[in-house]
Amino acid sequence: MDERQPQARMIKALLARPLPAAILAIALLGITAYAVSHFPRSIVAFMLFQASILFLYFAAMPSWLKGLLTAGTLGVLMPVVGSINGYYLEIAIQVGIFVALALGLNIVVGLAGLLDLGYVAFFAVGAYTWAIFGSPQANQIFGGDAFPLPPAWFFLFLLLGVGVAAGAGILLGLPVLRLHGDYLAIVTLGFGEVIRVLANNLDKPINFTNGPKGITPISRPPIFFEPVLRAVGVDPNPNVVYPLYLYFLVLLIVGVTILVNRRVEDSHVGRAWEAIREDQTAAQAMGVPLVRMKLMAFACGASFAGAVGVLFSAKQVFINPESFTFMESIGVLAMVILGGMGSIPGAILGATVVTVLNLQVLKGLSLWLNELRNAGVTIFGWSLANLPTQLEPAKYERMVFGLILVLMMVFRPQGILPVQRRHRELHDGAALPER
Repeated sequence: MDERQPQARMIKALLARPLPAAILAIALLGITAYAVSHFPRSIVAFMLFQASILFLYFAAMPSWLKGLLTAGTLGVLMPVVGSINGYYLEIAIQVGIFVALALGLNIVVGLAGLLDLGYVAFFAVGAYTWAIFGSPQANQIFGGDAFPLPPAWFFLFLLLGVGVAAGAGILLGLPVLRLHGDYLAIVTLGFGEVIRVLANNLDKPINFTNGPKGITPISRPPIFFEPVLRAVGVDPNPNVVYPLYLYFLVLLIVGVTILVNRRVEDSHVGRAWEAIREDQTAAQAMGVPLVRMKLMAFACGASFAGAVGVLFSAKQVFINPESFTFMESIGVLAMVILGGMGSIPGAILGATVVTVLNLQVLKGLSLWLNELRNAGVTIFGWSLANLPTQLEPAKYERMVFGLILVLMMVFRPQGILPVQRRHRELHDGAALPER
């Protein structure tokens, strides 16, 4: 924020005073939620609602009040908005999934400084763990008709996904202990591709993954609170209940992920990871056990991806290897870099911005262009019906992400919400005169 501008100074002063900031945050949330309820198809209204949640983060107010408002916004307002337009709830669920993934990768890349380009492999491991046993696919491996497992097993597999993905993280970490920088990136990239190729080809001689055809139908988590809903006279229509149910499950996983990240960041393990990131040789000289800490970083980061992978497979009901390509790893890495490496709020903001840009902004622009094209609108005598379909913005999402990363590296390399120490390092480093 440029303090030389009067408007910037006024906004900063307003945000720094608890009472005006709280009143403004509540007013913005109320007005934008009202706008979404009256214009349910307006992307602008929903984006303003999301911006008001971001404003809530920056507003200076007592932590209990900020926590209460955040819980009310995410726990009440967002489901209400989602019940008005189900697409918004789908976006919120997708944002939650990618926030958990970004927080997991943030441990490996941001805290420990280990560049991992195959992170999506752990996501795939978690997803296939539940997909195989939560569908009839396991009957082709073990014979009989004992599968799919009852939906109640989903919660056990949520924990199992954490364990299996953490084990895969240790398996990846063992051979790369001596590597760093570009060499580590290449090996992890190869690991991610190995998992995808295995998922693509493990359909013979024993059909584990059903190959490129994928696995479906995958059981969803049970609606264990159905008797309570019936007792209060509510008919639990799965089409209405499941989106809300999955949203709160994602919210719970994200909450646990943030809590674990906070605890780890402030622990001696987090300090050891930061020491390894800054100078591996110096960290080892100070007694940091490199092998154990690196394996812990890979296992901890992978475990979050495994849990989200189990939820992802249950939500989608269908998965195939195309859901876990190299570009997904790059997308999650872009979220971490955009928000600020090592920063928990930064990873959350980066995941939100990239997901909303991908699912809402670019696709919304494509739909708008299609509507103009189908309506035969002309601009300066040129009919939009002649506009090539190759120019749809949704087809250039990777290029847009690349441009964002380049611009970030040029103008704000520390990310949008960097950790304060890294921000000071870059700022002070830039201020030093060249020798």
